[in-house]
Amino acid sequence: MFDSICNLCNGWSRLLLKYDKEHYFTLCRAQSAAGQYLLQKLGMPLQDFETMVLLERENGSFRQYHKSDAALRIAASLTGYWRLIALLRYIPRPARDLLYDLIARNRYRWFGRRNSCLLPRAADEHRFLEEVSEENPNEPV
Repeated sequence: MFDSICNLCNGWSRLLLKYDKEHYFTLCRAQSAAGQYLLQKLGMPLQDFETMVLLERENGSFRQYHKSDAALRIAASLTGYWRLIALLRYIPRPARDLLYDLIARNRYRWFGRRNSCLLPRAADEHRFLEEVSEENPNEPV
């Protein structure tokens, strides 16, 4: 999940779409119906997004990763030199998350923001989770 009015977050999602050659990841805008549903289920704020969230399926449930853990886990799965970013996982998490929090707090000021959510391009729509089935919210995406 990512903040789709944040230019930095949108840039990260575009990079992920380009370098996730195996289509391992499904993206979800925090402002979408699915994003709001998942944030609520996770007990997270529905309006102020200070972290990206990575949910990985594990034995019928989801394992959560936040902040630098999410970013580095994603980077490790990408192709090309982006994979090297994952080496930062050897820096202790408190130090990584301190830097992550600094960037998250200032991302709108440093990178800008959109007046409305950036919607997926038609060619990428299949890579986004926009709705969650009320009958079966855990169905595969």
